[in-house]
Amino acid sequence: MADAHTDLDALVREATVRFLPADPADPRMWGSGFLVAPGWVLTCAHVLLPHLREDTGREFRVAGSPAYYGIDPVPARLERWLVKDPWSEEVPAAQDLALVRLVPDGGVEHRCVWLSDQAVLPVGERRVHGFRPGDDPEQPYEMWTGHIADNVSDGRCSIRFTPMAEFPPGVSGGPVLDPVSGAVVAVTKFGRYGKDGGGAVPVAALRAFGTLYREVMAEHDLWHARHADGYGSWLHHQELLLGQEPGNADLWSPADQVTSLRLLARLGDPPPPGAVERLAQRVRNDRAPLAYPPPTAWRDGHGLLYGPHGRPFPAIAFLHYLRLVSLLVTDMGGKDTTTGAVAELDAWITARTRRVTPFQHHLVTEARLPDLARPRTGRATVGDAKLPERVVLPYPVAGERASVVVVEIEPLPYRNLHWQIRIDDGSGDDEIFDSEKDPDGVEHARLLERLRRPLDEAFQMADAANGHPAACEVVLPAGDFDTPVHRWQLAEMARLGDEAHLPLGVRRRVVLRDLARRGRTDEAWTRRWDAVASAGRLSAVRTPPGGQSPRRRHFTDMAACDIPVLCRPAGRGAGRRAMDMALETGHGIALWHIEGHARSAACAGDCDTFHAGAAALLGETAAAHELPDRLRRIREEIHEGRDQAHWAEGVAVLYDDPGRPVPAGPLGLWSSPA
Repeated sequence: MADAHTDLDALVREATVRFLPADPADPRMWGSGFLVAPGWVLTCAHVLLPHLREDTGREFRVAGSPAYYGIDPVPARLERWLVKDPWSEEVPAAQDLALVRLVPDGGVEHRCVWLSDQAVLPVGERRVHGFRPGDDPEQPYEMWTGHIADNVSDGRCSIRFTPMAEFPPGVSGGPVLDPVSGAVVAVTKFGRYGKDGGGAVPVAALRAFGTLYREVMAEHDLWHARHADGYGSWLHHQELLLGQEPGNADLWSPADQVTSLRLLARLGDPPPPGAVERLAQRVRNDRAPLAYPPPTAWRDGHGLLYGPHGRPFPAIAFLHYLRLVSLLVTDMGGKDTTTGAVAELDAWITARTRRVTPFQHHLVTEARLPDLARPRTGRATVGDAKLPERVVLPYPVAGERASVVVVEIEPLPYRNLHWQIRIDDGSGDDEIFDSEKDPDGVEHARLLERLRRPLDEAFQMADAANGHPAACEVVLPAGDFDTPVHRWQLAEMARLGDEAHLPLGVRRRVVLRDLARRGRTDEAWTRRWDAVASAGRLSAVRTPPGGQSPRRRHFTDMAACDIPVLCRPAGRGAGRRAMDMALETGHGIALWHIEGHARSAACAGDCDTFHAGAAALLGETAAAHELPDRLRRIREEIHEGRDQAHWAEGVAVLYDDPGRPVPAGPLGLWSSPA
């Protein structure tokens, strides 16, 4: 066992690197990192921040240890970091990761560490590696290894080490090895002698990189599959550590893990939101949330099938999960079904299942997708074109434990606004997440500026709980229904490609609710909502009919499946009168154009285009709870095509469910201006 540990340490050292300035004459070292996939280095963002915050495209160098067969100095650049505010004095653990790309990534041969696929690991002994300043002028930096223990998970993306572990300067960003599982489980963040010992960021926090995480981990898994043979491989040493009974096919071996992760890495299409966790829950027969950060890649589901001491479940559990993945990918269609990736996965599952005790085979051969994992499909129309089938994320209903971020905005007596944010997780707990602290409120022009940071934090929490982007409900007076909330962005400035640059309605289901309905329901509202919810497909009703003024009968005479559609703003003129009548007669769903009728009170040709588009959207909506996500998908396509003249660009949606009422006020206290 000791030899296996020693050899693993050698493999980690070979992949550990240090960062240097681009100028070879400058000997200063910035910190440590480690190679995780061909051409990819993982480190802490704070290691690079002092040198790259003003120029993230700046080139620098990466070098390993000559004594441990590390790479010679090669140029590199920052690919992306998670930190949101590069000028902040303190980088939160959840944001303190960075991925670095070697510039000649295809021409440098190097080792890669084995990264754990588990989000939750038992506490225990750890080995920390990194570079520190040395005493030899000819070799100013040397490898350092610390034998320590972690004793607590300090929040969802932070690990604390036991006291009295001294970390020298320079080792931040280095790998943390778990000698029991034989995997790198964290990135060293800091050390504090005599206090908490130090801390680290678990590698599961990498999931926040989204698509980039999936790409890098796929390359990681494929590299280890190519280098699995031989005495010096990670696989060989992990088999020594595990010490499994030879030939027992009912146990899940490290070789099984390497093969299955290779096959999952070949599935190029990403999992639907929340699917990985739901498939793992089916295997575990457990509906409780299983991991944080939420799983976003197929390999993450593999990491959910371990016991409390880090030991893998029996082989049949992993084969069950892999079969469910195969079924879901086949159900979704996409390129994986045409490239042979699914066929190869199926063939291996079948062959491996034959080696398992026969009475367990039905768990794989008779596997069925859980309802919540099977994608709801349908075709939506954009203009005259039919879009391909897509997954539709249903809107949460009453009693469902799904987190929705609710922003309540109320005008104060002297024209300023008060706001508060809640995370409605279906539990009935109405606790305020954040709110306006100034008793005089905030000016209209500064509302979004004030909301950006708390909204971002609320979304991070809600997304983690859901496993997919949380919906956003904005509660406003009807007179403010034309506020373009779906165009809000959470970052005034962000890197290109950062999701903070996306308009809110592109990434999330954004709906409006009526502030006047806060804390109450009524029979007409509940009756009509229940009727719409059970009606199935929806129908668009032009309201008021062309050339007419709005009348109450226009709304009371509508059938259960009819949805009012206004081609004019809802906050003024005839549109405001129509919206007031819709609310008074119990309508909980409506569509309108926040900038319609810009030139004239009478309908024009663009009104016909708008109503045709809305009718097509509602006609393709199989149930009311699909509407917010179908509209979001159209917004996403508009954003990608940058078509600002599209009929749906200025659409707002009222989605006001009386089964999930907005709690009664008060929103807060305020004073009159001096």
